[in-house]
Amino acid sequence: MEGYSPKLPLSRDPSDGFLLTKNLQEVVAQNLKMLILTSPGERVMVPTFGVGLYNYLFELNTQITRIEINERIVSQVKRYMPFVEIVQIDFGDTESSEIDRNMLTLIIKYRIIPLNVSAVLNIELS
Repeated sequence: MEGYSPKLPLSRDPSDGFLLTKNLQEVVAQNLKMLILTSPGERVMVPTFGVGLYNYLFELNTQITRIEINERIVSQVKRYMPFVEIVQIDFGDTESSEIDRNMLTLIIKYRIIPLNVSAVLNIELS
């Protein structure tokens, strides 16, 4: 069976050797997640690639921080994934709970322009 790329994290598959992403929507979702989770400077030969979401994990959960994250995601997607349009970014409510203070939840609604398909990516870091 053919696929577009290995599915991350890598897992063995008896028929393909490794699990593969089988459609373009999966590839875009995986690449978007990698763009958001990669820290600038982490990717070899492309030092500006990545949002660096982990860098915000212990920042104060304020409106300014949320705006900064939002702007960083939008600008990185425009630069490295111009075929994707960010429709909306929602932050999970972590301000109300003492236990979840150092947790960051994002719900990213996006559209894959060439396919005219909308999708949602959920990211939760703790």
